[in-house]
Amino acid sequence: METRYAHHPENVKKYTTEELREHFLVEALFESGQVHLTYTHVDRMIFGGVTPAKEELTIKLDKELGVNYFLERREMGIINIGDDGVVVLDGVEYDMQRRDGLYVGRGTKEVLFRSKDADKPAKFYINSTPAHHTYPTVKIDINKIDPLHAGQSDTLNERRIYQYVHPNVCESCQLQMGLTMLSPGSVWNTMPCHTHERRMEVYLYFDMEPDTRVFHFMGKPDETRHLVMKNEQATISPSWSIHTGTATSNYTFIWGMCGENITYDDMDHVKMEDLR
Repeated sequence: METRYAHHPENVKKYTTEELREHFLVEALFESGQVHLTYTHVDRMIFGGVTPAKEELTIKLDKELGVNYFLERREMGIINIGDDGVVVLDGVEYDMQRRDGLYVGRGTKEVLFRSKDADKPAKFYINSTPAHHTYPTVKIDINKIDPLHAGQSDTLNERRIYQYVHPNVCESCQLQMGLTMLSPGSVWNTMPCHTHERRMEVYLYFDMEPDTRVFHFMGKPDETRHLVMKNEQATISPSWSIHTGTATSNYTFIWGMCGENITYDDMDHVKMEDLR
């Protein structure tokens, strides 16, 4: 597990491109047969990829977190962006097809990840946050989610928003997680942009062709910066930063949030004339 530390916005204003990428961009999450996780000190979110091949995988972070097992004091959200797989929670199996999700409550001791076909591995993307209470585990089938429709084609931001770990779907302590699909011909997400001072966020961009690039904008509204990102890369967004992007083609992204509240629309909107 890699550790990333928090950064003051006044310092970020002076970062070079390489420094921005080093501190905020995670370039490799999914590797066959491996677990790749990042611990950010921004609200202590853990995120990353679990890609089982022939052998099942698990997350062992007891010594790193000072606990007896990973979810002793944490909750977790999982979305499978690969082929069919299985997640086993304390002996109970959950089939996970592409884009299926799972909320895992605090106190779950054994978490195992499997692919049904080693040659076509599942890719489990996880977000985990500290939790003060145990809520029930919930399987989230993407085919049963009624997406929110947002944007329109003439502003290049027509998209469907699928809420997974969200008060409309299941209870959680502070984690929220969902998936947004851009329609063909649309490339902008979350514009006009916003910040939410009470929550941080992590974005994972995927479903992109090898030569597609996302230009992810970050920074304070009057001091914007950008990261050029490829398929299946993630970025950390502190509470003071905007998080919006455009790309050379349509794409899908997973958003994960944690912080003071679980009010999805608790945003500080930024006027277009205030962007710099």
